[in-house]
Amino acid sequence: MVSIKSSSEISKMKIAGKILGQALKMLEEMIKPGINCLDLDKAFLEFITSKGCTSNFFGYYDYPAHICVSINEQLIHGIPQNRTIQDGDIVSIDTGCVYEGYHADAAITKICGMPKNEKDIKLVNDTKKSLELAIEQVRDGVRIGTISATVQKFIEQNGFQLPTDFAGHGIGTAMHEDPLIPNTGVADTGMRLKAGMTICIEPMVQVSTSKTITAKDNWTVISADNSMAAHFEHTILVTEEGCEILTLFKD
Repeated sequence: MVSIKSSSEISKMKIAGKILGQALKMLEEMIKPGINCLDLDKAFLEFITSKGCTSNFFGYYDYPAHICVSINEQLIHGIPQNRTIQDGDIVSIDTGCVYEGYHADAAITKICGMPKNEKDIKLVNDTKKSLELAIEQVRDGVRIGTISATVQKFIEQNGFQLPTDFAGHGIGTAMHEDPLIPNTGVADTGMRLKAGMTICIEPMVQVSTSKTITAKDNWTVISADNSMAAHFEHTILVTEEGCEILTLFKD
């Protein structure tokens, strides 16, 4: 069921989003050669706890950590391990938090240190740009297919691939709510967005295949050909005239 948020609910989601944006900015700055993935997870938990939030990833279907750290060919859901991030690694961090029962969810991708090649830079930049273009489409009355088609057109024109087994989603009192927000679709089709809806748009992009496999940990999703991957996500409030990004970094 799709929910339209009240002003008091939106206020709580804005607080959750602001805190999450600050936490992701902190993690982005921590991604340097030599950082351990476990230290990223620990720093995140300490930060959101200090701000009055709890983790919505930990324990979700028994997920064992507070953030997802997906490196290089890992697309999403990478469990933080006792692993040191190396120069040139493509690091995607996906995470969320809960404030007084209301959720926020967001993801970033950063190349650690010196990029290995121009293709990696383009992958990260184009994935981020596809999210920005999709967000520009969001407003009261727009159909979900238009958002999906915007991501698909830009990514495919730039020569990259979109796995179709994963998608964005609604968000509110649960981390995953209706409606589904796919990354592929046909413009002017699907449900119309309404002011007061809160959604997550999250392009997940791979270099040379749309196929994925799941690792033995039953969580980590990897590109089927081990090509590089990137992931960006924001929690967004639909408004009458457009939208508001709730998980942008704000001081």
